[in-house]
Amino acid sequence: MALDYRKCAEEIAANIGGGSNVISAAHCATRLRLVIADNSKVNKEVLENIDGVKGMFESNGQLQLIIGTGTVNKVYDEFLAVTGASAASKADVKAAAASKMPLWKKILKTPGDVFVPILPAIVASGLMMGIVEAIPKFWPAFGQSDWFAFLDLVANTAFALLPVLVAISAARVFGGNIFLGAVIGLMMVHPALINAWTVGNYAAGEIPTWHLFFFTVQQVGYQGHVIPVILAVLLMSVIEKWLHKKVPEMIDLFVTPLCTVLVTSFVTFTIIGPVFSVLENWVLTGAKWLASSLIGSVVMGAIYPWTVVMGLHHMYNVIEAGMIAQTGLNTWMPIASAANFAQFGACLAVALKVKNQKTKSVALPSSLSASLGITEPAIFGINFRFMKPFICGMAGGAVGSLFGSLFKLGAPVYGVTGIPAIPAVNNIPLYLVELLIAAGVAFGLTTVIWKEDAPKAVPAAAAPAPAKLEAPTTSVIRCANGTVLQPVKGNVIPYDKIPDDTFASGVLGVGVGVEPTDEVVVAPFDGEITSVAESKHAVGVAANDMELLIHVGVDTVSMNGDGFNCLVKEGDQVKAGQPLIRFDRAKIKAAGFSDTVAVLLTNSDDLDGVEYGAK
Repeated sequence: MALDYRKCAEEIAANIGGGSNVISAAHCATRLRLVIADNSKVNKEVLENIDGVKGMFESNGQLQLIIGTGTVNKVYDEFLAVTGASAASKADVKAAAASKMPLWKKILKTPGDVFVPILPAIVASGLMMGIVEAIPKFWPAFGQSDWFAFLDLVANTAFALLPVLVAISAARVFGGNIFLGAVIGLMMVHPALINAWTVGNYAAGEIPTWHLFFFTVQQVGYQGHVIPVILAVLLMSVIEKWLHKKVPEMIDLFVTPLCTVLVTSFVTFTIIGPVFSVLENWVLTGAKWLASSLIGSVVMGAIYPWTVVMGLHHMYNVIEAGMIAQTGLNTWMPIASAANFAQFGACLAVALKVKNQKTKSVALPSSLSASLGITEPAIFGINFRFMKPFICGMAGGAVGSLFGSLFKLGAPVYGVTGIPAIPAVNNIPLYLVELLIAAGVAFGLTTVIWKEDAPKAVPAAAAPAPAKLEAPTTSVIRCANGTVLQPVKGNVIPYDKIPDDTFASGVLGVGVGVEPTDEVVVAPFDGEITSVAESKHAVGVAANDMELLIHVGVDTVSMNGDGFNCLVKEGDQVKAGQPLIRFDRAKIKAAGFSDTVAVLLTNSDDLDGVEYGAK
């Protein structure tokens, strides 16, 4: 049975303290992300058992409900309609939650915020690099062909100019101008500088330098570096914001960008670049030791899922990017793959063993998602919730990582793990063995250790969900711009039969009248409320250049709102089927008025192909 998105949203709203308790709301690919004002009003036990909610956790100051790909956006739309909350971006939600986070977590979280948006470009390039470099091993002639040279260029572009991508993304995170950020990134890989990957070919004293005040600066680029770029753009953003506040508006357009770029570039090449590129190399050296050390790989394979729980796992992107830049091989990826695939094994064991059908329906697709490297549904929906499968997954990740370290597995790609990484890895057969070991250990331990709890009564919801109103299905007006659905149940009549000369003449536009058998007017399409009558008996709705008037009754303006309850306000975004007005037919008739609802396309003269009538 298909999920009832409206009911799911209503039950979520009822158990988080209502819309007034929501500071901010957004969604990502799988999760509804909420920042809550008062967490004591959240009924967590009920939330986890709502139909459609696959899991729940709190991370980085956010209450995150796992709904699932392709479903979360629909539940989110209904949630906004139910609560009246304003739509927000993930960045808005992160900003709202940031004040609740300790400083150390903010620092560790920043690299993830920078790298997540550019992962598609990096993943595509890395996979292509793996494929392009693998083909000559089976077809040597291809390595000498023009096609190889062309595809190699395409595959390497994202990595060759990585500082530019990082700079643009960092500017978004820090609130700076993304184009100034791009300039800083381009400056750090300018072709006039010696390429950082070839500087080792120069003898001592051959590297040209600049003498800037009391600084001696080597003219070397920052290809493959990320920490100096992030810090440079952070400085740029701080300077730019400060100047915007201090510089008079009439010269701000010229002075602020000029001073921002000059100061940032000077500090970057004299202090930030030289100092933090050295520190970054130390970090990479330590990371490579952990990845190659047997003890280090076991520890990291075990604790990797905990960094996912804390939302800090994207910080590894910095390490992986640096590894690729230095050696062309990311040896951290097999650790992440083993850890993720072990969570797949543990979740799959739960799916096969559990008798509760809701848990089973969550566990099976979540395990498949984990095998593709997206572990949040498996971890938060199943493994971490029951804890023992999570711990068994940690054990599997530790053993699998040990195997990967023993055989020096790696890939010229990051941001991708599990099955999707197969084409890029340096030894496919051994990589498959690593995945089987990690998943097998976790699966076996979970099967033996984890036992399903006896079912317990689910506590009553904090508040009953409102009765669901069926969305309209009958169209009453059609034109090239879209369709208007019947907004109230009843008998549809032509607009010229409405018992009012103004409506019947068509001066307000063509459409229909509805002789209602119900007392609720609902939205006839997804759109925006453009007007609300003071007497609450009429609303204007617009979408796709269609301007619609819904007027309840004839001459009912004289009732001054008595018998009417308008549920929306001007500017609200509404979904088809969402209640707009509730009205009392008995009161309308007692006042001596017709209750016919006029549904008129007020700009029908400007639209093509307008036709009306129930269909």
